[in-house]
Amino acid sequence: MGVTRRTFAAGAAIIPCIGPGLPIARAQSTAQDAPLIGHNAAVDPLEWAIDAYIYGYPLVTMEMTRRVLTNVAAPEGKNAPMGQFANLREYPDAKFRAVTAPNADTLYSSAFLDVGKEPYLLSIPDEDGRYFLMPMLSAWTNVFAVPGKRTTGTGPQTYFIVGPDWSGVVPSGAKLIQAPTSFIWILGRTYCTGTPEDYKAVHALQDQYRLIPASAVGKSYTPPSGQVDPRVDAKTAVREQVNRMDAASYFNLLAALMRDNPPALADGVPVAKMASLGIVSGRPFDPASQPLAIQEAIERAPKEAIPRIMGHLKATGQHVKGWTFTTDGGDYGKDYLQRALVTAVGLGCNLPQDAVYPLTTVDATGRRLNGTSKYVMRFAAGELPPVDGFWSLTMYDADYFFVDNPINRYSVSPRDDLKANPDGSVDLFIQTESPGTQQASNWLPAPQGPFVLMLRTYWPKDAILNGSWSPPPVTRSASATL
Repeated sequence: MGVTRRTFAAGAAIIPCIGPGLPIARAQSTAQDAPLIGHNAAVDPLEWAIDAYIYGYPLVTMEMTRRVLTNVAAPEGKNAPMGQFANLREYPDAKFRAVTAPNADTLYSSAFLDVGKEPYLLSIPDEDGRYFLMPMLSAWTNVFAVPGKRTTGTGPQTYFIVGPDWSGVVPSGAKLIQAPTSFIWILGRTYCTGTPEDYKAVHALQDQYRLIPASAVGKSYTPPSGQVDPRVDAKTAVREQVNRMDAASYFNLLAALMRDNPPALADGVPVAKMASLGIVSGRPFDPASQPLAIQEAIERAPKEAIPRIMGHLKATGQHVKGWTFTTDGGDYGKDYLQRALVTAVGLGCNLPQDAVYPLTTVDATGRRLNGTSKYVMRFAAGELPPVDGFWSLTMYDADYFFVDNPINRYSVSPRDDLKANPDGSVDLFIQTESPGTQQASNWLPAPQGPFVLMLRTYWPKDAILNGSWSPPPVTRSASATL
């Protein structure tokens, strides 16, 4: 029997609960086997299943990312065991597939912690004025703390990071940070020009980023070896792994993760909706125990939800000169679709005060960007991105990964010694082949096919945050072949 789509007026439905937040047993309509809520208003089980998939997408993606990035015995490249920093020593290249939309402006220092098990002490050295930030993400991808140059300065700092249920004494000299979930991700970024000399300076700082579990504070501590699980797929991109999961596996994992990574108190409605489908925190999910309509809805949910997540890119934020311009990142409130989209295309997104990422897939006329054409971005004199940190224009392929190219350049920025025109304007050349020696410093190599541009603006000024400044359009050359 197919799932019948039904709708009801938003706000008119009441989700009744009994006991400690447990939803009342579902009623069924004899015709559709649909759950009933409120005043006998039949709801659409498919829509609720889609909503549940979208709601849980960040939590499931974060868990799969954690499994991949911590599945090593010792720190190595982008990977490190739980509770230890993985310090990238150079910019990611086109082979890097662990995180979508990586940057080529900072060196990552990444660590996953289980602060539900015990707190951790984080030590940051004196950065001597260098731009850095240490955003901490909950298991739901919300940024809940951001030590860094913008917020806490560049002097030496120590933090005591605890889980949602912790109570106790904070070590002397440390500042308390209470995480909303047991699993958290520290995705630190330290600015680096990419020269051998600056790599060496940043490496010295990274070597001083320290994580010590509470049980070892004040003692000599050597991090233990990590446990390697051969079942973890380290080759397939995490997003692809998540999107391939069958519905039962997906929702089973979601329910298990919610036990130690509780939803926000404000998320009572989606949590109750999921419970009405049999998806309950900490309990095994058995779709076969549900009415037929719910079983069918659950099975269809991934194929319906994934296009909805990716399609939201066209609706989110402002659309100016072909760019999607949003400041809704890092902390999403109840905008679960936005949170899922950012998870899919920019996992690890910062708060807007730390970074805003205008993005485009089209040129000035709305035509899809494609490497068979040549493009130019012209910044008028005095109109380069207004930031207190730094900016870059980054190239991605259609799947939001770096593009292989002969000069290994994945972004273009002022550190490339950009050449200005006689009138003070600056042109960026976006194409597959070099524009020539005179313009090579302003060249961003493109792939042969479709691509995506992201303008990264770190520590943006108010003109970016309030939308009074926007990027110039990407103009297609008159000699384009399409």
